[in-house]
Amino acid sequence: MADPVLLSYPRLSVALLTLNRPDVRNALDAELVTRLGDAMTGLSENPKIRSVVITGSGSAFCAGADLATLESLQTASLLENDEDCGRLKNFYRTLATFPKPVIGAVNGPALAGGCGLASLCDVLIAAPGASFGYPEVRIGFVAAMVLVFLARQLGERLARELLLTGRLFDAEEARSIGLVNRVVPAESLIDEAVAFAEKIATGAPASLSLTKELLWHTSGMPIESALDLAARTNVFARQNPEMHEGLAAFLEKRKPKW
Repeated sequence: MADPVLLSYPRLSVALLTLNRPDVRNALDAELVTRLGDAMTGLSENPKIRSVVITGSGSAFCAGADLATLESLQTASLLENDEDCGRLKNFYRTLATFPKPVIGAVNGPALAGGCGLASLCDVLIAAPGASFGYPEVRIGFVAAMVLVFLARQLGERLARELLLTGRLFDAEEARSIGLVNRVVPAESLIDEAVAFAEKIATGAPASLSLTKELLWHTSGMPIESALDLAARTNVFARQNPEMHEGLAAFLEKRKPKW
């Protein structure tokens, strides 16, 4: 049986995670979610890896929940459904709080939970043939966990439209509404994503991690509380050895040694 998640290293500092269930458009099942979460945890602890690219094999990025899994859950107990939702929740949290930059390379359809996975990446680069959507309401389901992140990222008004209509939209519209950062030719998608990941990884590791952590905690926080947390983070960053090295490198006109 093929490995549902492929891990490769196109650059010394960049890891490439490929969802590898092309026969079902890389749909999410328990094994894939678990393997992705384990891979992300391992990469978070690897000091040589500074950034991660996520993409899909075949013609799709990720089609959302596996239909066979959804069918089996109809006869599952409340506890079994709770465990399955908990598994997905934990994976989303792992990705959302991952301490290193994550670049999504969307090569095809990213739908439902697959669109949620894509939206949790720090930067999204898409091929022209990519498509996006949250069609859960069309099958009587709810994009519950995806909703939490989408409303924060795009604003409640736009999130309402996308979630309530369940309509699909293309890469250019995704870029125009702010979900996708850039659209590039399909043949250069992975190269562009890896190059961007390598470029963004030149930042100080602790600074990148603190920036992501601050974005996570201040989203939706009252302004005064957010400013208090930002000030404390600023104080900590000023005492961090990385800042001393960064300033020294700037003054000495050399590359910093992180």
